[in-house]
Amino acid sequence: MGEIWYRFRKNKLALFGFSVLLVFIILALAAPIIAPYDPFQMSTGETLQSPNSAHIFGTDQFGRDILSRIIHGTRISFKVGIISVGISLVVGVAMGICAGYFGGWIDIIISRIIDIMFSFPDIFLALVIMAILGTSLTNVMIAIGIVYTPIFARIARGSTLTVKDNAYIEAARSIGVGDLMTIIRHILPNILAPLIVQITLSFGFAIRSEAALSFLGLGVEPDVPSWGIMLNEGKDWMELAWWVSVFPGLAATLAILSFNVLGDGLRDALDPKLKNESE
Repeated sequence: MGEIWYRFRKNKLALFGFSVLLVFIILALAAPIIAPYDPFQMSTGETLQSPNSAHIFGTDQFGRDILSRIIHGTRISFKVGIISVGISLVVGVAMGICAGYFGGWIDIIISRIIDIMFSFPDIFLALVIMAILGTSLTNVMIAIGIVYTPIFARIARGSTLTVKDNAYIEAARSIGVGDLMTIIRHILPNILAPLIVQITLSFGFAIRSEAALSFLGLGVEPDVPSWGIMLNEGKDWMELAWWVSVFPGLAATLAILSFNVLGDGLRDALDPKLKNESE
């Protein structure tokens, strides 16, 4: 663990991403305390105010404080990330391990399902699922979770195929350890490294997908302070009030970028051979 942390902290860009995400996490947890205004509070006398001392990021067309809505939007984005990635992780890893460990017709069926899901662009598949389930935050999380399940399934399958024929797996089988216990005790711990990296990357994908769905009107309810909703509302005011959409867009970009560079840093720290090969 000490060696992993040493390699990770040498990556300044990854440390930057980690630091930025810590700030976002604090904002999400303490949003009601940190936000200067109620994100739902409207003021007809303060509509479309440019950034000033009272409203650092300005106000929108309803007089709502942009900064407060961005801070509360962090909660929405991270909630979507945690739950949707959790769905993808649990379902995808279960599918991937079963395919890689048992092989045969189980592997064939699961691999074909994964291939079919990969044949659709992620945002298109999410749109189809949302059209079936309907518009709500819960359905957004389910849709995104389904879309990114095959990524975890493919990683888990490939990693399982790599480790399942190792000597310690054969030793466990020879002393009568069952398949379930072998998977839990020996397979899963040895495939965690690539899964951890993919978790961080998928968080960024989930935030992007939620913003895209909300921007298209298929995400959360219109009055919810979501970054995607704010981008949708601000697109009609770009010439008159650029701040309505620019600041939420910057927040989403910074969060996604931070997850991506953190994932790259974790990849290099957990498996430095990958970095050496790429160089």
